[in-house]
Parts: sequence; structure tokens; C-alpha cells
Amino acid sequence: MSGRVEGKVAFITGAARGQGRSHAVRLAEEGADIIAMDLCAQVDTVGYAMATPADLDETVAAVEALDRRIVAEIGDVRDLAMLEGLVARGVEELGGRLDIVSANAGITGAHGSADVTPERWQNMIDINLTGVWHTIKASLPSMEAAGNGGAIVLTSSYAGANGVPNLVGYAAAKHGVVGLMHTLAQELAEKYIRVNTINPGNCATDLLLNDELYRLFRPDLEDPTYEDVRETFESLPAMNIPYIESIDASNALLFLASDEARYITGIQLPIDGGWAVSS
Repeated sequence: MSGRVEGKVAFITGAARGQGRSHAVRLAEEGADIIAMDLCAQVDTVGYAMATPADLDETVAAVEALDRRIVAEIGDVRDLAMLEGLVARGVEELGGRLDIVSANAGITGAHGSADVTPERWQNMIDINLTGVWHTIKASLPSMEAAGNGGAIVLTSSYAGANGVPNLVGYAAAKHGVVGLMHTLAQELAEKYIRVNTINPGNCATDLLLNDELYRLFRPDLEDPTYEDVRETFESLPAMNIPYIESIDASNALLFLASDEARYITGIQLPIDGGWAVSS
């Protein structure tokens, strides 16, 4: 099967690398044109290196190599006016429609509740929850004006349905994303705009594979490496895998964005190797 989103336009945040780039490429493979954005700068409360302008350039090149069009811009999901301007420009350049929204941009941070500073908390909520709301708010006018229905897929997490020690801000934000999804799925159903979340478990991106997260899982070691945490990672999901790959999340998003899921709305779709059922 090919061309599952042929002729559609998808807006993806956090598209410079990781799951966001994978989403952009996977949807482009199936015929979509892409509006993409990423911060491409460091957030001072984040303990790992974030994406760069060169990373976003790689996403653009990957989409264009598939002979699809892409409008890409560096920006911040905390800036609603920026998102509104990007969506308007992208919709105009790509044919006057917006069919798919992937609110994917996010950060993580491994801090116990006592160690979460007000700045860490605020950045987490502003990016991972308010940024998702901004993405939706900036996108809905174009989706509704086109009258084609559509699919909004919000990136939540295993942590969006379960408590996770030492990820208090992240878990709170991702739970909030699920709340947004449930509410909007009801509000937008009569317009045939479907709203769902994908809930990845551990995923092999920079948000997981970094020293800060390794120390979370192996606090007994001063400088743990991936090999030190691999066994712990494998012990979490029922399928005993250390992590999923970005393409696994992208295939789930593609399904929810396609007409194959035309009557699916208001669900959390876990891609976690059975972590949720083994908890």
C-alpha cells in the first residue's frame, strides 16, 4: 500500500530530528507535503544538546529527496504568533489546505520533585503542554476553513498515562496532553477532525539516550553509559526491548493520520513494547 496520505499537507513541530524528522519523512513517503518547524536552539534547563539549524536542513533535504514540498522555519512553540504565521504561509504555499497536525515538539528532564526549580517546571509545561495547545490553536482555522476534516495527532508518552518517578514535570505535561486530546476529540468530531495521541515508551532519540537519563536509571553510578542502563531499559516493557525506534512511532502516526483510521478519535495509542500492560 502506498500513497496513504497522498495530496495532503501535514504540519509537524519538533521536526529537526528524532521522531519529528521521522514523521516528516514517513508522511512524505506516503505522499504528503510538509510544514515543519523546530526551535533549533538550546533551552537552558535541558541537560542534553538540542537540535540545530543543520538538523532542520537535513529534514528539509530528506523530504525534498522524496519529491515532496516542504516549508520549514525555525521557531518556538511557546510563540503562538510565530506558529500562526508559519501555518498561514505554509498553507498558502502548499495549496490552501491543512489535513494533518503532529504536535510533536517536546523536551525532557530527569529531576525528582524536590529538585525541580520553578524555571525547569515552567519550561517543561510551556513547551510540552502549552506548546501543544498553541500548535492546535494555530492549525485549527486552516483545517476548519478547508472543510476536509483532518487528523490531529498529539505526542504524549507512556508517562502521559502513568506516573514515572523523577519525571514529575514531564509526566504532568504529558498527562495534560491526553486531557487536551480527550476534550478536543469531542469538540471537533462533528467537523470530522479526529484527535488522538501516540504514547511512545522509551524511544531511541536524544531525549532518552543522554547522560542525564542514564543517571536517572542508574543513580548508583557516577557516569553511567548506555550499556549500564540497557538491562534496566529491557526490564520495563513486556517485550523486553530497550527502546522503540522513531519509525515505530511514525508508523503509528501515519495510521492515525490516514483514512484507514477515519473513524478513530479520542484514543491513546501506545507504542511501548507492552510497558503499559506490564506495569
